[in-house]
Amino acid sequence: MKSPRHNPARYEALAHVLKALAHPTRLRILEAIEQKEHCVCELTDMLGIDQSTVSKHLAALRQVGLVRSRKDGVMTYYALNTCCLGTLLECIEGVVAEHLRQQQQALGR
Repeated sequence: MKSPRHNPARYEALAHVLKALAHPTRLRILEAIEQKEHCVCELTDMLGIDQSTVSKHLAALRQVGLVRSRKDGVMTYYALNTCCLGTLLECIEGVVAEHLRQQQQALGR
């Protein structure tokens, strides 16, 4: 009998979320809304990219459950939907730093 952890659908779901994270602009958006919710216009100004691009990235992040939205009149505000994302990104940064350190060591720097 297969363990629930080895369910192919589980891996598909995990890959879907990781794919949504695999874009620098989306990571910047997540970092921006980590502490405080923002509307698209604020994110557009912060990131220096057009509104339609920001909206498309937010839609991708919302689709996988990383971001939630709230309407206030005509404005929609976006916030992080999970508290563990910062820990995940710190872990990945640690992996990147260690990999760089190993590469530099191999090159004798």
